[in-house]
Order: sequence, then structure tokens, then C-alpha cells
Amino acid sequence: MKRRDFIQQSSLASGLVMVPSFIKAFEGAMLKETTFKKLVIVQLSGGNDGLNTIVPYTNDIYYKNRPKIAISPADVTRINSTLGFHPGLLPMQRLYDKGYLSIINNVGYPNPSRSHFRSSDIWHTASDSNNYLTSGWIGRYIEQHGKKPFSAIEIDDSLSLMLKGKEMNGIATKNPKLLHGNMNTPYFSKVLKQQTAAHLSEHNLGYLYKTMIETKSSAKYIYETSKTATSKKAYPQNPFGKQLKTTAEFINSGLETKVYYVSMGGFDTHANQINSQARLLDVYSKAMEVFVNDIDEQGNLEDTLILTFSEFGRRVAQNAANGTDHGAANNIFVIGKNLKKPGLYNEAPNLGDLDANKDLKYTIDFRSVYATILSKWLKVDNPEILDYQGETLDFI
Repeated sequence: MKRRDFIQQSSLASGLVMVPSFIKAFEGAMLKETTFKKLVIVQLSGGNDGLNTIVPYTNDIYYKNRPKIAISPADVTRINSTLGFHPGLLPMQRLYDKGYLSIINNVGYPNPSRSHFRSSDIWHTASDSNNYLTSGWIGRYIEQHGKKPFSAIEIDDSLSLMLKGKEMNGIATKNPKLLHGNMNTPYFSKVLKQQTAAHLSEHNLGYLYKTMIETKSSAKYIYETSKTATSKKAYPQNPFGKQLKTTAEFINSGLETKVYYVSMGGFDTHANQINSQARLLDVYSKAMEVFVNDIDEQGNLEDTLILTFSEFGRRVAQNAANGTDHGAANNIFVIGKNLKKPGLYNEAPNLGDLDANKDLKYTIDFRSVYATILSKWLKVDNPEILDYQGETLDFI
């Protein structure tokens, strides 16, 4: 449009009609340029009992193996004629009814480890059970496609293996203001100013200084960007609720972070499982519902996918302490607005066909979940991130 024509069409008489549509088009173009896919990963640390989470309430084998800890059919929130939610998961049932939740059953890997530490490492690195890696799959992802430490943020005080790359790590913080302040202390600033070319020529010192500079820059960016959004939602006043509130504020502020990771502990229910798991699932589901609604109301759920996993499931049979011991395959939750197959993704566990240790058999390799997220959600396909040649799934 010529300048003269633009001035004529923007006169006071026609401006009332033209300006709002112009602004709307401009905003739409800006939104298109700045939106990108985000992934939120939630770990239920300790090994959540999947059978008492998604309950096979008509299965006689389930009740025979768990005479004191099985969930009564009268207490479940029914999904279909055979499966139902644990009574502590009513908020998740509401997300399910909206079409925001996909439940994937029987997720695991060959030759499973029943060690918390080793199995978590396997899930964090996406390795085979006999292969030991020192970098996480998200760490490798941001090295290739994020390029900045703040491309992946763990809402905690220390960084998990999942977010550690080969040459670059993500950022761990519960409080962006505190992190920014710590990066600007006189001592830290003095150390950075004293770096020399000689120092940088030494590989280890050069890497250290580079990491320090990147961390300081990331801390400033995270703090200055995230303070533009403060959630007004009433999150549960517990550590997990606070983690998710911080995550929502990061997302709603427009922070250019691709992956967020949070964790909630306590799921190692060897004894008195009924009460402890009920409390934990109540905490998880209430906070998760507020979080989903928070980012949804700000228009950010459309571009956010949430994955909840635990490092393993529990044994089918209860133990003598009215709990369950470490098992193998488990269910996972995928939450989002772009689910291709919301609801129950696949068949329930076959309790009549267990492995040699009387554990649930896996039918879906957890790396196929990762491969699906990388290729179909984050739109990358790089064998340096995930050395896995198996199938991808159809949940997104």
C-alpha cells in the first residue's frame, strides 16, 4: 500500500473500522511467529503402583492377589466396563472427560531393573538396560535443537540426569529471582572478570567459564521474562503444587523454554500403601488440574504436551506389609489438547500372563513414547538424541 493511500484509509472516519482489524491481523501474525511446542515431564519418583492407579475393578486375579490393598469396585471412578480411576484421581477423570488425557498401559523395557537409581537412569537417558549413558535424552535434545541452557528447565535446586547433555546442561531453579541474584554476587562476577585467554585455552577451565557465562545469561533471561506473568490460580500449598505454579508462570510469560521437568517423590509404597498412595495421587491430580486449566486459559495448552511417568510399576501381589514391592511395566499419562487418541490408548495389563518374576509384561517400549514426542510433537528426528529404531505411536 502506498503511503498516501494508507493515510487516506486511516482517517478518523474510516479508522474505527480499519484499525481493529489491522491490530487483530498484526497480533495473529505475531502469535504465529512466537508460538512453539513445549513439553512438560512429570516423574512420580519411587515407582507408582499402576494397578491401583488405573484399577481393573472386574478382574478376579487382581482381587485375589491384593486381598487387603485392592481398590473396591464401589470406590473407583469408572472409565469403561473393566477399568476405573483410583478415587484420588477425580480431577484426572475430569481432564479425561474433556478429551485431554491419554492413558498408555504396559510401558516398560526389556530386562527391567528394579533399582530406583538404575531404572530412573534408564528412563532419563533412554538407554538399554545393559547400556550406561552419561547424558540425558532431553540434554541431548537441547544441545541439538535448543542451543541455550534455558531451553530445558528443571523446577528444583539440582539438575537431574535427564537434562544433562554431553557439552551443555539445562537449568535447575525453583526461584528465578534467587537464581538471578546468586549469579550476580560480587564473588561470582569477580571470577568471571578474571578469566584469561590462558585459562580458556585449557579445555576444562574453558568449559567451566563457558558454562558459568551461559548460566548467568540464562538466569537473567529467565528472571526478567518470567516476572511478567504471575498466576492467580489457587494451586495446592504443597511442594508439587508450587513446582507446577512456577512452571505455569514460565510458560505463560512466553519464556522460550522447550522442556520443563518436575518430580514428586514418595511413591515407594512397600508398606501401608492404601493411605499413602491415596494421599499422593490426590496431591498429584489436584495440582495437575489447576496447572492444565491455568495454561489452557492463557491459550498455551494448545502448544503444550504433558507426560507423567514413574521409573517402574509394582508387583501384582501385595506383600506382608500391606504394600507392594518393585515391579516392571506400568501405565503413563499423556495430557494435551492435540491428542490423536484420547482415552485408553491400548489394552489393559494381562494379569493372567506375567513374566518370570510374576510382574506385568511390557508391550510398549518407553523409548517409542519418546520417539513419538520427538518426531511428532517437537518435530525432530535425530539418532544422536535417541538411538532407537522401534515404532512410533499414534497418541499425537
